[in-house]
Parts: sequence; C-alpha cells; structure tokens
Amino acid sequence: MGIFERYLTVWVALGILAGVVLGNFLPELFQVIAGLEFAHVNIPVAILIWIMIYPMMVQVDFTSIKDVGKKPKGLILTLSVNWLIKPFTMAALGVLFFHYIFADFVDPQTANEYIAGMILLGVAPCTAMVFVWSQLTKGDANYTLVQVSVNDIIMIFTFAPIAGILLGVTDITIPWQTLILSVVLYVVLPLVAGFLTRKHFDSRTDDLNAWIHKLKPASIVGLIMTVVLLFAFQAEVMLKKPLDIVLIAIPLIIQTYGIFFIAYYAAKKMRLPHNVAAPACMIGTSNFFELAVAVAISLFGLNSPAALATVVGVLVEVPVMLSLVALANRTRHWFAYT
Repeated sequence: MGIFERYLTVWVALGILAGVVLGNFLPELFQVIAGLEFAHVNIPVAILIWIMIYPMMVQVDFTSIKDVGKKPKGLILTLSVNWLIKPFTMAALGVLFFHYIFADFVDPQTANEYIAGMILLGVAPCTAMVFVWSQLTKGDANYTLVQVSVNDIIMIFTFAPIAGILLGVTDITIPWQTLILSVVLYVVLPLVAGFLTRKHFDSRTDDLNAWIHKLKPASIVGLIMTVVLLFAFQAEVMLKKPLDIVLIAIPLIIQTYGIFFIAYYAAKKMRLPHNVAAPACMIGTSNFFELAVAVAISLFGLNSPAALATVVGVLVEVPVMLSLVALANRTRHWFAYT
C-alpha cells in the first residue's frame, strides 16, 4: 500500500483546509472558476473528476462478470443494500431531520436542497474509493471488481430514475436532461474509456498494470484538487453557517453507520467469507461522492445548499469509512466459519 492510501485522511484533511483558506482569501478567483460552465456542468470540476475516476475505471474488469454465478451471495448483498435500501433510508433520514427535527433551524427551501444533496449521495454507491477500502480490509480484489462492475452497469440505468423519483418527493423540479447528462459524463464515458483502455492492452497484463501504476499519481492529484476546489467554492458558506455543516453531518453519519451494520449483520447471517463480506459492506456504505457532487452542481449550482450537502458528504466520508475499516478488521474472526 502506497503512502497515499496509508495517510488518506491526512491528505483529504489538508485538501479541505487548503480549500477553505483559499476560498476565503481568493473568492474572486474561485468565482471565475465557478463560472466556467457548459450546459450547467462546471468544466474544471468535470476535468478533475475525470482525472480521478478514469484510473479507477481502468481497473474494472468487465470479463470478471462471467464469474458472478460462482459466488452470488456477496453480490446479492451489495446490490440489495445499494438499490433497495440505501437510497430510501437516506431520503427518509433527510426528510426526518430537515422537515421535522431540524425544522426550526433551516428554512424550508434550504432544507429541501439539503435533502436533495443527501439523496444524490444515497443513490450513488461507491465506485472509485471502494478499491482502497477493499485493500485496507484485505478483501478479495477480483470479487470486488465483479461487485463494482455490476454496480456501475446498474447505475447507468438506475441512478437517474431513482434520483428523479426521490427528488420529486422533496418538491424539487427535476431537469432530467441535466441529470442524464451527468450520468453519461461521470459514469458511462469513464466506464467506456476504461473498457477501451483495457481492450487496447488486450492480454498484456504487465503493460496494463504498469499503465495503472503510472496513472495513480494523476488519480491522487485529481482527488485532492477536487476536494480543494469543492471546499473553496463553499468556503464562505461553511464559515458563515458552521451549524448547518453539523446539521447535515448528523444524518449522514447515522446513515453511514446504520447501513454498514445492516449489511454487516446480513453478511454474517449469509455466512459470507470476510474477504467478500467486508468489501460488499463497504460498497453499500460508501458513496460515489464525485458523481453526487457533480450532479448537485449541475442541477442546483456551485453555491447551492444541495452542493454544500454533497461536499459535507466528502467531509464525513473518509474518517467514518476508516473507522469502519478498523472495525471490519477487528471483527475478522466473526467470519471464521467451521
């Protein structure tokens, strides 16, 4: 494991700090960057997300899908959590907290957009970072690839409809064209690019692995710069509304731990081996925050409450997921079946 994976929390924390500082000292610069849009898509953010996602997509081996039938239970678990439970519990928690528990602290329009941001996080299961979580829990790398591959294919067809249905519940007008465009930009095209890259290398596994190794620094830069940019865009709001950050973080943290324990309990009952169970639960628990942030920006704007909610998702994601990685590693013996 490289220095990036070992000190992931440190790099993300530094990126957050840098973004907040730069956003407050150079607001005009980031207003100019925020204005670089095409069809409601911020070009710098799109480029950075592409730089970050593409190396991860190259690792997705679609030929591994043929082996799904050999060990279906782990895949059934993650698909059930991702598409039958997680989006709806996220929406329910958002409504519960912002329409009822926190109703006195946030105006209705802002509350609706916070819920929208949470929904976008809930409908986007982890794609990129799950490879890190799988490695940290000593997961089965090939099976993780199967899970990610199948989830990404399903996401192409389900992200926009589920997000649209749940956003409709919050009385927000849905620009379907922008939502579908975002799925194409941040899921379909990176997947196609990754597939074509693997096809280019064909059976030259060593050359493919060398290419992936060369891409890793670009992916790291893309992640950190995306964090810096996102927090710079939201810097003034975050400093002016620290209470809102806490309010958003509370249901997100409850959702993350809740989904993990539901999946982990189910994995134990299904008698999955730990190297399949842990990654399956991590995929269901973690979020494809890159996609959620990009869609929130496209739908609602860079400085919108919805975008802020997805950015808070980034703030919460890494430390919470690392705590769950530690828990999964400490409870490995729970899955030592006889």
